Amino acid sequence: MAATATRVYTHILFEADGRIAWVTMNRPEKRNALSVAHMLELIDCFQAIGDDPSIAVVILRGNGPAFCAGHDLSELIGRSPDFYRHVFEVCTRLMDTIQSIPQPVIAQVHGVATAAGCQLVATCDLAVASEDARFATPGVKIGLFCSTPMVAVSRNLPRKKMMEMLLTGEPISAQEALLYGLVNRVVPRERLEDETRALAEKIAAASPAVIRLGKQAFYRQLDLPQPQAYAYAQAVMTLNATMADAQEGICAFLEKRPPRWPASASG
Repeated sequence: MAATATRVYTHILFEADGRIAWVTMNRPEKRNALSVAHMLELIDCFQAIGDDPSIAVVILRGNGPAFCAGHDLSELIGRSPDFYRHVFEVCTRLMDTIQSIPQPVIAQVHGVATAAGCQLVATCDLAVASEDARFATPGVKIGLFCSTPMVAVSRNLPRKKMMEMLLTGEPISAQEALLYGLVNRVVPRERLEDETRALAEKIAAASPAVIRLGKQAFYRQLDLPQPQAYAYAQAVMTLNATMADAQEGICAFLEKRPPRWPASASG
């Protein structure tokens, strides 16, 4: 945890309590818009978390009135194609990093999550939203179709609902986001932090080694044809069954006692 905690950031905050870490986007005056510098800090922080076995779960949140309002549009005026390519490459790298680190990442969403902010929610492994949260891919309204956000969000939402969001730019409510599978639960605003932490604590109680294996397997099998997905999943479960954590968990269940995870004993 020390290596992560000693990093100094301008646009984000990092803190940890036990095995749970918080990454807080801290550009409230910009509604946490994703400038290149902001995204690079997020990438650095998530990579450091990924290398830190003392952290079991990460919560991503935003300071101020919004979770994240998407890309920082002030950076997207009158620039070269190379610059635009760099912006969207960095954004893609951020999304890939969130899904590639071993720890589950939970989005704690309030206010608006629009464009690349909605992409962040869709990319996180889980999401808890407050009742006031709104989600949108509104780029079409300013002549910039939300093509990269569409990749992540369309892997969460039904096709026709996704197309409606993309073509109209209109937001959906937190309850609609829950209905369509973009978030896991919707809670009153005053309960948002507590409910998100409670979810993180449930995950942190599991074996970190097994969570790491399972998160990686989930994303690898998603786009495989079913026969290949089963073949891959069989290999993963065979490996999992041989792990000390699996043997301890099975024995603990049969003996009706809490498990003592061997792989996390020094975490």
